[in-house]
Amino acid sequence: MGTAKSAVDLMGSSSEVHFSGFHMDGFEKREASIEQPTTSATDVYNQPFVIGVAGGAASGKKTVCDMIVQQLHDQRVVLVNQDSFYNNLTEEERARVQDYNFDHPDAFDTEELLRVMDKLKHGEAVDIPKYDFKSYKSDALRRVNPSDVIILEGILVFHDPRVRELMNMKIFVDTDADVRLARRIRRDTSEKDRDIGAILDQYSKFVKPAFDDFILPTKKYADIIIPRGGDNHVAVDLIVQHIRTKLGQHDLCKIYPNLYVIHSTFQIRGMHTLIRDAQITKHDFVFYSDRLIRLVVEHGLGHLPFTEKQVITPTGSVYTGVDFCKRLCGVSVIRSGESMENALRACCKGIKIGKILIHREGDNGQQLIYEKLPNDISERHVLLLDPILGTGNSAVQAISLLIQKGVPESNIIFLNLISAPKGVHVVCKCFPRIKIVTSEIEIGLNEDFRVIPGMGEFGDRYFGTDDDEQVVVASQ
Repeated sequence: MGTAKSAVDLMGSSSEVHFSGFHMDGFEKREASIEQPTTSATDVYNQPFVIGVAGGAASGKKTVCDMIVQQLHDQRVVLVNQDSFYNNLTEEERARVQDYNFDHPDAFDTEELLRVMDKLKHGEAVDIPKYDFKSYKSDALRRVNPSDVIILEGILVFHDPRVRELMNMKIFVDTDADVRLARRIRRDTSEKDRDIGAILDQYSKFVKPAFDDFILPTKKYADIIIPRGGDNHVAVDLIVQHIRTKLGQHDLCKIYPNLYVIHSTFQIRGMHTLIRDAQITKHDFVFYSDRLIRLVVEHGLGHLPFTEKQVITPTGSVYTGVDFCKRLCGVSVIRSGESMENALRACCKGIKIGKILIHREGDNGQQLIYEKLPNDISERHVLLLDPILGTGNSAVQAISLLIQKGVPESNIIFLNLISAPKGVHVVCKCFPRIKIVTSEIEIGLNEDFRVIPGMGEFGDRYFGTDDDEQVVVASQ
């Protein structure tokens, strides 16, 4: 039986969906621009969680940072101050220091800051300058070791996009201008022995204009805005809780906020142990795979939009809950993805399920795409089903096809059992607005681009077939 005929037979087995035929090179081939997969199993190093804290001078940034550090006492935390990276002043600048604008972006050595942050993010110890505000130059170095959390604090840490890109969380401390000025006067008169006239002159000449021109505009980049600074204990507590949650996640989740790994338990770990065992029976492999798939599907459904709904309970009381998303469908990548259909049907009664077949034609890299999708798929949220994410190439093909059919990228949730870091990188870089839900992140890929430790050819093990009968190249 020929491959093409088998593919058509497979596609025709689904009901209530429109058969759109097949296409070759009929859509944008995004994978052409994707770098080839690497064989290294160490693509992802331990990523620290980087928090940026910005805001006007005397807004309470340092107090917020100190509170976060104090509450994260069981983690390795390092505080990096942007003030450490002020440019050394020349003799001429020091002679006229009252005319030097310390609140302008050009006052900082951003290249050195980027170098230091790059080393810390790659797990390397680094020496950070200690800036002396009496001599207006760096006169010493501070040794900083790699940490779980890096807090980068400063008035302009959100100004340079290269610095912003380093951050997993951006906090803007928003304090009233009068309060900031009062704090500045109190600090500078007591700590720097300056007179009020000079303080006010510097404030009106440099501080306030720089805040309006350079600092306040960066507020739009913040993930979290804290009013009242360190006085807002509730906000700081919530931030610390969120950080703790992120620290407990896989390193890739810190890089890609659209990647979700279901919380591991001994039950989940035990099921993974069973289905990865080459000696397990087919019956047990299917049983425990189905259990894991159901968990992934349930987790994926939790990322769908919802609306509030009130119902009357049998006691006559009002219960305020939520209504399920109605415009929903599944799409399985044949053949392995079909193993996930029963779990989706069990969770979503009467759900429509379309199919995509990606078949390689010889060794020239061309691929045939067969599709059987609902006519109104562009109006639905789509759960894309494929148990293995390896190199990510087939996943990119499938997602590209859905987008060509009019499905908004943000309406796609990609569900799989295991994901290789390479595939996650490829998919998330191509489609930063889709969501990926998986139950475990793998070590990497071997020289044959197979997921390791992996679980072999999932479709063959699940459906009890061998390679000779396989008509689909599983998504990798």
